[in-house]
Amino acid sequence: MSDADPNDPASSSSKGPGKHSSSNAAVAPASRAVAALLRVLAALFGVALALGAAGLICGGIALAVAYPNLPELDAITDYRPKLPLRVFSADGVLLGEYGDERRQFTPIAEIPDVMKHAVLAIEDARFYQHSGVDYLGVLRAGVAQFGAAGSQGASTITMQVARNFYLSTEKTITRKLYEVLLALKIESALSKDHILEIYMNQIYLGQRAHGFAAASEIYFGKPLRELTVAEAAMLAGLPKAPSAYNPIANPRRATVRQRYIVDRMLDNGFITAEQRETALAQTLKYRTPTEVPVHAEYLAEAARQLMFAQYGADTYTRGLNVQLTVQASDQAAAYHALRKGLMDFERRQVYRGPEAYVDLPADPKALDARIAEALADHPDNDELKAAVVLEASPKKVIAALQSGEALTITGEGLKPATSGLSDRADPKVQVRRGAIVRVLKTVKGDWTLTQQPEVEGAFVSMEPQTGAIRALVGGFDFGKNKFNHVTQAWRQPGSSFKPFIYSAALEKGFTPATVVNDAPLFFDAGSTGSQPWEPKNYDGTFDGPMSLRRALAKSKNMVSIRVLQAIGVPYAREWITRFGFEKERHDPYLTMALGAGSVTPMQMVTGYSVFANGGYRVNPVLIARVTDTRGRVLHETRLAPPDESLRVIEPRNAFIMSSLLQEVARSGTAARAQATLKRPDIYGKTGTTNDSMDAWFAGFQPSLAAVVWIGYDNPRKLGDRETGGGLSLPVWIEFMGQALKGVPVAEVQPTPGVVNVAGEWYYDEFSGGQGVSSLNTEEHLPTPPNEDEKKGILDLFR
Repeated sequence: MSDADPNDPASSSSKGPGKHSSSNAAVAPASRAVAALLRVLAALFGVALALGAAGLICGGIALAVAYPNLPELDAITDYRPKLPLRVFSADGVLLGEYGDERRQFTPIAEIPDVMKHAVLAIEDARFYQHSGVDYLGVLRAGVAQFGAAGSQGASTITMQVARNFYLSTEKTITRKLYEVLLALKIESALSKDHILEIYMNQIYLGQRAHGFAAASEIYFGKPLRELTVAEAAMLAGLPKAPSAYNPIANPRRATVRQRYIVDRMLDNGFITAEQRETALAQTLKYRTPTEVPVHAEYLAEAARQLMFAQYGADTYTRGLNVQLTVQASDQAAAYHALRKGLMDFERRQVYRGPEAYVDLPADPKALDARIAEALADHPDNDELKAAVVLEASPKKVIAALQSGEALTITGEGLKPATSGLSDRADPKVQVRRGAIVRVLKTVKGDWTLTQQPEVEGAFVSMEPQTGAIRALVGGFDFGKNKFNHVTQAWRQPGSSFKPFIYSAALEKGFTPATVVNDAPLFFDAGSTGSQPWEPKNYDGTFDGPMSLRRALAKSKNMVSIRVLQAIGVPYAREWITRFGFEKERHDPYLTMALGAGSVTPMQMVTGYSVFANGGYRVNPVLIARVTDTRGRVLHETRLAPPDESLRVIEPRNAFIMSSLLQEVARSGTAARAQATLKRPDIYGKTGTTNDSMDAWFAGFQPSLAAVVWIGYDNPRKLGDRETGGGLSLPVWIEFMGQALKGVPVAEVQPTPGVVNVAGEWYYDEFSGGQGVSSLNTEEHLPTPPNEDEKKGILDLFR
């Protein structure tokens, strides 16, 4: 063999160590290795080509099969999002929102650039460059998995729209294929702006908010147009994971993502470096879940019920916008006035003790967590805060709020809970460490101990000329008691009902100058068939003969009974229906003279408006306008002065009754009204029922009527010294003081058919003494009641 076998070690070793032979031996194996590698690569390339071809063929087959099976795009091309019912005040303040999805559809042209740029920066910066699938984005996301830049999503906004409308969230190749195909189909059917508009209105952002306009209101309490770069970036971080990046629940994690989005906005040229620094330095303030611009829960609920009766289940999805007749400022004034009145009453009540007790740890590090946990079951009631007592003595109480703030209460602030601070207090009412109490900040800025009121109240005001409701508060706290006392509470009106009896008497010849004897009345057992009835005046005194004007001003019960007896109960029952009262709820007995029937505050404000507007009964109007999501008017109420078809009493009757009610507010049981408001055009009547179970004030200024009621849901005495003038009138004055600011004085003017003689007003035909001049002699005393009257007396006064 001339040549040695290269694979034979012996043959290799038989050669000498010369340089030439050694070099040839090294080169030959290397060449063969390269050749082998090339053959492998060639084979792999061939396989790749084969696989690629097969992949293209399979992909083509998949596309051919999948594309015709894609769903129609009607849900997007005819996009009709679920939009909640939204209730607004007359001046545009949002009062309530109802629906599973809180959404405020906003056209793309009305979405500010700062919000669009924040979304594009983090979700799809090349949105306006790609055709639905961002191939560069896919490549970038793939490379990023191996780099230090972190994960970057490859789904475009169009792909997200496709997924949200048509696909599940499962992560499979098939679903991804459909997502890509749908994105391409969507891009072929819709413009870029239309796609972005759908995305920004449809996406879920936590807190039941769908779309960025709703999220802006919910998280920041402001419209989109007012968002800053920092706020927009915070909202733009929510689509990825609304719960994980919720700035209220997870502020640290949300802030990290927000800052990253701000940087992305800079990188993409959406903001300047200066704007970036401003955004990163801004401290964001969030709207708390219980924070509302105006408390109008009872109003909004009433509107919801009216809308549901009209539109059914569609009420909560078709985007109805309901504008009420209420002014936000009037509603706020009514809410605060009523709550103040009820809390002032509560301060005069016996302290009922803390709401609960909790064991507090000695370790200060664990104390805050325990306080927060305990107060979670006792949420704040607007200005009425819940607090945990940390230290208590008769001279000082230290308590902690849910916010962590510690309060020190001394002096006057301890008085409402004096009985609970005594060392000898019943353990069930004692204020001690761990007690959960209520505190209230006074007008001076000090804190005082108090308690949640058990008493309830109602307030309603309306324009007498149009019936437009200007304010309505159905109770102390809607969250605690959703019963609307304005429309649902049937209560005895007491003396506030007397003007309607007097109005009937005017038509029977009585005048403001008619003299009636304020003398005792007595129905013995023989007359009643059972127990005797001896009605009393509230003050327990009798002043003898007096004019009707003076009798109404002083609210004399004996005079009202004699007047009703003279005109006849059946006539009076028919007469009161003119004002909107239900005859069946006012039994046919003399007790009707004392307001022993049943009325609602809404009926009372309607009735008093008849006097205020010159004799017309105008139905209350709450809803002024209803529009759909595109602004089309579905309903509109024409608010205008009433026509003669609504007249229920003569103008002269309304005028003389207004004159009598003006006297009540000037020199009678409501004299505080004109004195405090310092204007003569105030008219009204106090009302206190038997045993002080209901306290009323009903009255008006010619442009605005209002009624206040205070009482317990399960009727019981408010207190021996509690009256409509002491309880309800201050609430009325507080509201009117705000509502009448800037309103010119406008007293009710005389009408045709009346004449003034010696300072008193009469119907023309009764001005010469033809009417009832007096009712103060024995022959005019009430006759014993009949059998029906006996039963009514016993039912109402025993």
